[in-house]
Amino acid sequence: MLINSIKFVVFALIVLVLYYVVPKKFRKYVLLVSSYIFYWLSSKFLSIFIVLSTISIFVSGILLDRQSNKLNIELSKDEKKALKNQVNKKKKIILFFTISFNVIILLVLKYSNFFISSFNSIFGSNIGLVKLLLPLGISYYTLQAISYVIDIYRNKYNASKNFFDVSLFLIYFPIITEGPISRFNELSPQLSEGHSLKYENLINGGGLMLYGYFKKLVIADRCGIFVNNVFGKTDVGGVVVAVAIILYTVQIYAEFSGCMDIISGYSKTLGIDLAKNFERPFFSKDIQEFWRRWHKTLGAWLKDYIFYPISLSKVSMNITKFARKKFSKNLAKFIPVAFSLFFVWFLNGFWHGASWKYVLYGLYYYTIMMIGLLIKPVTDKLLSKLKIKTEGKLYNGFRTIRTIVFVLIGMTLFRSSSISEFSSLIMSIFNKNASLITSFGLSKIDFIVILFTVGIILLYGILEEKNIDVVDKLNKGNIVLRYFVYLVIIFSIIIFGIYGPGYDASDFIYGQF
Repeated sequence: MLINSIKFVVFALIVLVLYYVVPKKFRKYVLLVSSYIFYWLSSKFLSIFIVLSTISIFVSGILLDRQSNKLNIELSKDEKKALKNQVNKKKKIILFFTISFNVIILLVLKYSNFFISSFNSIFGSNIGLVKLLLPLGISYYTLQAISYVIDIYRNKYNASKNFFDVSLFLIYFPIITEGPISRFNELSPQLSEGHSLKYENLINGGGLMLYGYFKKLVIADRCGIFVNNVFGKTDVGGVVVAVAIILYTVQIYAEFSGCMDIISGYSKTLGIDLAKNFERPFFSKDIQEFWRRWHKTLGAWLKDYIFYPISLSKVSMNITKFARKKFSKNLAKFIPVAFSLFFVWFLNGFWHGASWKYVLYGLYYYTIMMIGLLIKPVTDKLLSKLKIKTEGKLYNGFRTIRTIVFVLIGMTLFRSSSISEFSSLIMSIFNKNASLITSFGLSKIDFIVILFTVGIILLYGILEEKNIDVVDKLNKGNIVLRYFVYLVIIFSIIIFGIYGPGYDASDFIYGQF
């Protein structure tokens, strides 16, 4: 049930009505039951895997809490220390088995053929591939499950004693397909509360949903027609390939951020605020900033549960000590960071898909970042000698364009079916073969629509960068203007949206992960 389908819209409206019809104390059960119905319709008997994950973290959370509570008794200093060591050892065992259980399910279901293919390539064997179906949203809910037990292990909050609350946290249907990757202490209280019906929530949430559908149906799906007709071909002109790369970048941003707008807007109608997943990433001045603004919840998860633990590990500490003894001050700082970030970016790529292409995608950004960090002392000195104003508009404009170019290359790799196709596409940019732009599924009118609508998104982003809350001003402003804007968006979707007879609601790109 895709969120850009009529079925989803009808389903979501029914849930919204039921949510506000039943008494407040039962509203979380409306969300829980509807989420399981949604999941069952999408995954059928594969739903057992999310139930198993829920049971594993619910039980583990309680066991971790029980261990932590043992430290609340009065003991002597030596006894307290001995008990603490014993408790920590048991907590680590519980944590290890819980994470292993969930990760193994993910690896078996999603990555079995990747491991088999890699093994066959290395050892020349001929092991047959397996046919396994993938449960909906397993990459997303697995990360949420892991964050829950790690947070309890770290004593960030107490384990929930309510199985339904933990279950709803994992399976809440708006976020199950593409995130945002949420934290229990931020999302669960909102899901359990039972919110009152508020006019502003319906208006603000509904408006955000319309904007999301506008991005998906008018922009992303239109760009996708051209992209699908160009990628995979080797006999097209360089200009066409360059346009396809730009349009794919527009497509994935409009689609992914549009999806976040739809589900965030829908959740807002229920009184639930989801974590922000995008913050105008194409205004970034370097790759680090880009990834702080793009898929923010994934980046935050990797930072909290991969980067920090590795940085504070004994191995990392030993590397730091060794680097300080053997290398210069700048290099000694660089090496431990490079060590920890390698795992972050390897896993970032690997999380996206069961292919070496995705691993290379993650390591591509890792390499750019590491080169930037390594040469920063040199570039800082050079900029100082040349008396270039690093905060000036001209220099920052150059940095933004440079970042966009790096991202365009990364997106080409992301979209390519293989590393060899990526190489061919990059080389074909320099191909002088003349190809008519309008020969790949889009007319001149379509390109005008794309330019105009992307311009609207760009203007919206510029205003937000200037700390102007467009939505707030619109909702607090003239009511006639507000509804005029909403009507313009609705009619834009009706007139320019990609849908109708012969059209199948296209799946969201990030839904496959």
